[in-house]
This record gives sequence, C-alpha cells and structure tokens, in this order.
Amino acid sequence: MPQVVLLTPEIPPNTGNVARTCAATGTPLHLIDPLGFEINDRQLKRAGLDYWPHVQLHRHGDWGAFQEQRRPQGGRLVGLSRHASVSYLDFDFQSADWLLFGCETRGLPDFALGDCDNVLSVPLSCAAVRSLNLSVAVAVVLFEALRKIQKPVQD
Repeated sequence: MPQVVLLTPEIPPNTGNVARTCAATGTPLHLIDPLGFEINDRQLKRAGLDYWPHVQLHRHGDWGAFQEQRRPQGGRLVGLSRHASVSYLDFDFQSADWLLFGCETRGLPDFALGDCDNVLSVPLSCAAVRSLNLSVAVAVVLFEALRKIQKPVQD
C-alpha cells in the first residue's frame, strides 16, 4: 500500500479532504510540520467529517524526523511537482511508494525534491491553470497508483 505524505500543508480543508481519501482507501497519511493550522482546527475536522478515527495518521516534527522513520521502511520517495517532466500516468507505481506532496502555495522545496527517487507531474491541458487543488492532486495520483498496483500482470 502506498503512503501519502503532505509536507507543511497550509489549508485545513485540503488536509481534511486528503484524510478522507486516505480513510476511504486505507492509505496511511503522514503530515510533516510545520502545519499552517492546528490539527484540531474546526475546518480540518469538518472537511474530514467523522472519518478521522479511520485515518492511519502519522505526524512528523520536521523533514529529518520523517526521513528517519521512512528510510528504514524502504520504498521509493515519489515527489509530485508541476515542474516535473514525467507524468504520473506513465509511471509504474509500487506498493511501497511514498507519495510526497508539497504545500499549496509553494509546492515541494528543493531539499525535498533532492531526496526524491522520482518526481512526477499531473499534466494540465490549460496553460492558464498553474496547478490542481492539493486534495484533487492527491486523489488522482493515489487512485492511479492503486489501480496500477492492483492490476493483474498479464503474460
């Protein structure tokens, strides 16, 4: 099962919606501080509705603490960036992948991109649209990863 990682998310409803998607798919969710809100934020709870007890939530004090926990578990760190040249649609996801998403206003910082094993984009047809909403990006990438991982191998 891949894992979803949000690096310094800023907008409570986005994180709440991601949490709901993670609960629905049984996907662990990792939040890396600093967050742009309190974890008990009313909007965060509202967006996640009553699904929070069903979220496998892990909180990390900073990037270093996250990496200390992630590295021994193995798996590839797969960053998502609008600047990447490889589409998530063309990528062979693996069950041990960690899907890393940056904050809503700045995306992934260089230090995180440098630690990624792969960096993917979600291609957009309209050049006037800079990016998708964070929760939408997580959903489309996660569901594609799950589809590819669960797809039977053909001879």
